[in-house]
Amino acid sequence: MSAVSPFVADGLVVNAAEVVTCAGFSGAPARGREQGHVQVVRDGAIAIAGERIVAVGARARLQREFSVPPQNVIDARGGVVLPGLVDPHTHLVFAGDRVAEWEERLLGRSYLDISRAGGGIASTVRATRAASFAALLAGAQYRARLCLEHGTTTLEAKSGYCLDYDGELRLLEVASAVGQSQPLTVVSTYLGAHVMPAEFDDDRAGYLALCERTQTEAARRGLARFADVFCEAEAFTLRETERLLSHAKGVGLGIKVHAEQFSASGAARLGAELGATSIDHLECVSDDDLAFLATRQQPPIAVLLPGVTFHLGLERRAPARRLIERGLPIALATDLNPGSSPTPSMPMVIALACRYLGLTVSECVVAATINAAHAVGMGHDRGSLEPGKRADIVLCDVPDHRYLGYAFGANPVTTVIVGGTIVVDRRAPRI
Repeated sequence: MSAVSPFVADGLVVNAAEVVTCAGFSGAPARGREQGHVQVVRDGAIAIAGERIVAVGARARLQREFSVPPQNVIDARGGVVLPGLVDPHTHLVFAGDRVAEWEERLLGRSYLDISRAGGGIASTVRATRAASFAALLAGAQYRARLCLEHGTTTLEAKSGYCLDYDGELRLLEVASAVGQSQPLTVVSTYLGAHVMPAEFDDDRAGYLALCERTQTEAARRGLARFADVFCEAEAFTLRETERLLSHAKGVGLGIKVHAEQFSASGAARLGAELGATSIDHLECVSDDDLAFLATRQQPPIAVLLPGVTFHLGLERRAPARRLIERGLPIALATDLNPGSSPTPSMPMVIALACRYLGLTVSECVVAATINAAHAVGMGHDRGSLEPGKRADIVLCDVPDHRYLGYAFGANPVTTVIVGGTIVVDRRAPRI
């Protein structure tokens, strides 16, 4: 006779072929050999009380220990149950699109050539500056809902498409409004240092001062949790990046870096030295900087973005296997944006990471859940299925978690639970 549980549950998820817990890494991200430790419970179940998980284990045991009304039993129908996916790098708030530029790339023009001719980020800045708050909110809500329907329950949203004081704060206000109106968590990042706006071409120092002033106001108003800088030849120098990130730390913001995307800039090393939570991209990171990162007791999380590699048709890819061999934690993200990765789908990113980065599905699942949660400063509360954590849970219509990498192009997510409440339910009715 089993012992009676000291907890009361008001919901049960049952009949899962696999409950993929990603447990054991709430204190620090998985890294090295642990990157692929997904921790699978077969024929598993999850007990929920309010917004929290109270137990994870074998279905038979949990059904004995917890008495739940039939209407509160969620049937996984032999599918895979995962932690809510976390997308730690998106540019959620913008106006317009860049479909015409994408077609130009199909005809042979490069992403950088288009940017140098006044397209790219600058074209999105023009469209976003011209859009109303209501239009920006409607677009961001629509994209956030698409993310949610693909299993994302927490995402990071960067500003960076107005590049002025009032506009950047407005983008952060829109991101906050999305988090209040949609059943998913939005973590906001100030990215005024995206590219240099045309009106400051001859006054770089003036724009850096404007960014510092905006960082201060965003921190004071609680509109951003992080600040980010795009360190690249076409954007901000290493010295400028150090200045802005140091200032952001001084006003209480966490820091992130767009690092080594098109060239080896040294931004990854700088991020580690300054205590960055994440360093994102890393397609061009040098061997010397990898060796340096490996010496850090708590290195930043390497957020990899294979959707960019796919959409831009790039040959150079982030060295994912070497990052793992060096003991560096990896996370995955969509980089959802209108220019280089217009996708809301973390399942698609997992499939791409297997093909483009040489990761196993288990490594990708950890990268898209608990490590991604750490990349937005929420690993203590999200990203794994463990007692005490928020009940953010995703049900997938696949029999084995490896299908998340094996299959692609269709959305495997049938049900999304946020804080113990079903917010997406695409399960077909039983015949």
